[in-house]
Amino acid sequence: MDLGAMTIFFYAFREREKILDLFEMMSGVRMMPSWICPGGLRGDMPDGFEDRLRQLLKELPKALDDIEGMLTNNPIWRERTMGIGVLTTEECFALGVSGPTIRATGFAWDIRKSNPYSGYENFDFNIPVGQHGDVYDRYLVRMAEMRESLKILQQAIDGLPGGPINTSDLKVVPPPREMIDQSMESLIHWFKIHTEGFRPPVGEAYVPVESPKGELGFYFVSDGTNRPYRMHTRAPSFMNLQALEKMAVGRLIADMVALIGSIDIVLGEIDR
Repeated sequence: MDLGAMTIFFYAFREREKILDLFEMMSGVRMMPSWICPGGLRGDMPDGFEDRLRQLLKELPKALDDIEGMLTNNPIWRERTMGIGVLTTEECFALGVSGPTIRATGFAWDIRKSNPYSGYENFDFNIPVGQHGDVYDRYLVRMAEMRESLKILQQAIDGLPGGPINTSDLKVVPPPREMIDQSMESLIHWFKIHTEGFRPPVGEAYVPVESPKGELGFYFVSDGTNRPYRMHTRAPSFMNLQALEKMAVGRLIADMVALIGSIDIVLGEIDR
């Protein structure tokens, strides 16, 4: 969209709406559903969700084909993106750049592979990489990653296990509403979780995840109370934006739009 390819933007927006419809069906909200919580999930998937997800998995590959058919070999698109904003793997290391931006340089770095979490070690998927580290390669990597995401989703829904969605420890997960009316102990558990929260042991922890923009990490220091002694978020947009000057030196002002779009920043992550 930043480069004027409005038609492609609307094509992609149509498919995005289908995904947000599934978010809303599951959680009631279209953005930031917060469905994973301490101890498990906030609820099980509703009736009909699996069928709609499987239908989406059938439709999205064709949509991606249509988008790539209009962009990948488009001479105007290639002229605006190929050889523009080149970064090397070493420069990404020096600047703390991660995600599709470093993978476009040819370095296959994905936290879901190097430090698996949430069962990613059980899924078969590839790490798309580029060759030149330019805006065009960053586009190609993201397109390939969407296809890999479809593979992961297909494996996840095919292998979805039965059983409970939460731990049975009522000191971690609030008891069901009906238990509160029947048990004073359940009411106490519910009250303490919502008023005091959790008291992790003294120490520190850093947990990174592979977000769409790169390594999103959370660092906590606990002093044993229900409030963190210190907390810091490693926001990938903040780190990736540092590469903008390196990419922009010697380029045209018109290239800045392509450069910023290719690292896909969110200003809310950057504001400190």
